[in-house]
Amino acid sequence: IYYDVSGNDTGETILFLHGLGSSSKDWLYQLPAFEATYQTLVMDMRGHGQSDKPKVHAYKMTEFASDVIGLLNQLAIDKVHVVGLSMGGMIAFQLAVDYPERIQSMTIINSGPAVVVRSFKDRSSVWMRFLIVRLMGMKKMGETLAPRLFVDDEHEELRQMFIKNWAENDPQAYMAAMRAIVGWSVESQIDSISIPSLILASDQDYTPISAKESYVAKMPNVRLKIIDNAHHAAPVERPEIVNAFIAQFIKQ
Repeated sequence: IYYDVSGNDTGETILFLHGLGSSSKDWLYQLPAFEATYQTLVMDMRGHGQSDKPKVHAYKMTEFASDVIGLLNQLAIDKVHVVGLSMGGMIAFQLAVDYPERIQSMTIINSGPAVVVRSFKDRSSVWMRFLIVRLMGMKKMGETLAPRLFVDDEHEELRQMFIKNWAENDPQAYMAAMRAIVGWSVESQIDSISIPSLILASDQDYTPISAKESYVAKMPNVRLKIIDNAHHAAPVERPEIVNAFIAQFIKQ
């Protein structure tokens, strides 16, 4: 598992967990904002970035969570504030269920406690991703996603950076991680999560704000904040707003 520790080694630790098909590069605009006060920790999940890519049909969300705990144990870090984007948010939920004693707070960005394929549209979306990767490769998948993530004219550099990074993915590992996500759920257990939680929802995310409101209503110690004029990759698209929300929440 690739990881990097930086920042204030006397401060509390913030662990940043990236999204599907990405890496610790997701947090390019967060680390400088938090390193003066906190110790920051980023890692590439199995199958991603510079970490090993086990050749199996499917990974498991519980494996991602146990990888996190294994790293924390290796680094002798007792508790962390977890910040997770998309798949990283799902891993945070899994951690909150399996290892609540290790989580000081969690911030979930454009994610949720379940990915259940219910409709034909949902099923088509999943299989379209698999099809694009198998037939046209990871770069084409990046070219498909980039305009949906970074839509503003001034974001052309971000679009090209995203496509370049996405093309570096191992396709088999990407699909193994996809299989970990589809059908995963801890939604029936979120009413028992007492960890202080912040849910950040972009107003133009893949899933509507109402989907976040639905699961937030089941959690006992949570607040929901909306990021206006933002899409799925909010930490890169709107870093100042995301950073301000996280900083205020953790300080409180």
